[in-house]
Amino acid sequence: MNNYTNTKKMTIAALMAALALIFSYVEVLIPFTVGVPGIKLGVANIVVIIVLYYLGPKYAITVNVVRVLIAGLLFNGLFGALYSLSGAVISFIVMVMLKKTDIFSIVGISMAGGVAHNLGQILVAAFLISNIKIFVYFPVLIISGVVTGAIIGILAGLILKRLPK
Repeated sequence: MNNYTNTKKMTIAALMAALALIFSYVEVLIPFTVGVPGIKLGVANIVVIIVLYYLGPKYAITVNVVRVLIAGLLFNGLFGALYSLSGAVISFIVMVMLKKTDIFSIVGISMAGGVAHNLGQILVAAFLISNIKIFVYFPVLIISGVVTGAIIGILAGLILKRLPK
């Protein structure tokens, strides 16, 4: 990937942002319910993790923020975008920090990102409703973040192996 020019990387990032937006839309269409409100697969995060590993953090944060803002406003409204953005930013920071350590696999980083995303969303919810009792729901969100993060990390790893170097 180092052989690519900045223009080529920017073009790939734009395409990846569009792909992530499509994945977000498809996820809205798929009725995925586990009986717990707010839990979703986060399929668009496959794209963010791929961009993080393939193009680097600068491009990944751009793809992530563009996708979250557009998808949030299109499918969830202003508050949905706020929740998603808070989760996405915290998740991204955690994933970048863990990736820099070279200790964790892509699956481990994705799992941590899933949990951090849920933490960001519950922090915003607690702030908006001025009640920390909502954190009683956090253990369920930890489990869902670990499970969905593992699935997303496995898929992203498989895709990365097939991309040109």
